[in-house]
Formats: sequence, C-alpha cells, structure tokens
Amino acid sequence: KLVLVRHGESTWNANKTFSGWVDVDLNGVGEREVEHAARLMMERGLTIDVVYTSLLKRAIRSAWILLRESKQSFRPVVKDWRLNERHYGAFQGRSKPGLAALLGYEQVRDYRAGFVARPPALPRHHALSPFRERKYTGVAADDLPLTESLRDCLERALPVYEDRIKADVLDGKDVVVVAHGNALRGLVKAIDGLSDDVIENVAIPNGIPLVYEFARS
Repeated sequence: KLVLVRHGESTWNANKTFSGWVDVDLNGVGEREVEHAARLMMERGLTIDVVYTSLLKRAIRSAWILLRESKQSFRPVVKDWRLNERHYGAFQGRSKPGLAALLGYEQVRDYRAGFVARPPALPRHHALSPFRERKYTGVAADDLPLTESLRDCLERALPVYEDRIKADVLDGKDVVVVAHGNALRGLVKAIDGLSDDVIENVAIPNGIPLVYEFARS
C-alpha cells in the first residue's frame, strides 16, 4: 500500500501566508491533525515499512508524529528535497488575502492553481532564498528553484515516485509519503492518470490519509 499524507497545519497555513520553501513549523492544530491521521491508519490496520518526506520541518515533524503515534518510530525516514512544497517565488512570506487585494483575486488564483503560471522569481540572494540554506548544499545550483509553476513542482517530485517510492511499493513494502499539497498532487496525477486541467482543481487536505493499494506485477 501507498499512503499519502499532507503535513499538519503550519503557522503560515493558519494566517494565510504563502509558505513554499520557507521552513515554517507546525502549529498545535497541525500536530493534532497528524495525531488523528495516525489513529485513522491504526484503526484501518495500515502498517508502515518506510516513510518519504521533504526537507521542510513541517513535513519532517509530521512524519515523526505519525510514526510516534503509530508506535513505529523505528521505521526509516527518507528525506528528499524534491518532495518540498512548490516554490512560490517572491510571494513567499506574503499574505494571500493581501496579494489578492493588490493584484486581484483572479490573478492570484491563477498563480496558485494554474498549471503553468509562475509567480515573480525570488532574488537569488534574498533572505528566504534556498541558496542561503545549508540543507540544500548538496543540490546542484541549476536544480534549485527561485519560483515554480504547478507543472514545475510536479515534474520535480515525479522522479522520486518513479525511481524510489514505486519500486518500494512493488517490492511489497507499505510506504507512507508525508509531504506538501502540491508535491502530493504530482503523485496523485501520476497514479490516477489525471489531466493537467483536472489536477488544477484537486486539493489535498491536511492530515487526511489517502490510501492506494497496488497488486504486485
């Protein structure tokens, strides 16, 4: 089985701020959402062999809470930057309602939900730039984004699924991916064969396990 779980609510989710690659933490609501996700999984007899997550603490801490509450803290956790949230460029750290008032609701909605629209890029040397973060030292500079469309994010996350997650599942392992809404939409798009137009309208809620079951080939 493959279980997809979006991280619990973060401090910036709560105040409607664009987070993207900014390493904001869970709030109390988010912690409880993940605890609830663990209970749902246990009630349904779902087990965990390996967890995949991003390099952002709201996803990493969600993975830890999920394992702790499932009494499976000994399971391996694979962290991969390609499962990070979509990079929202210069919008990161900005208020969503504030930008909607400034640019217009439809324009901001297109940036948020449109498949190919990219927000304005974040300057490379900005305080929130990934080039200033030690966690990305091993990532090729050409791979680090300063803005992304939904398509960019999906194309970044897909190789993790194709090369690692899918192989584990087809090897008979029960895999949990604890990541971000847009990265998980990329996996859903690939698994369900959804079109570009359809995936624009797919939402992944915080802390609700989405379960896929595969037959071994």
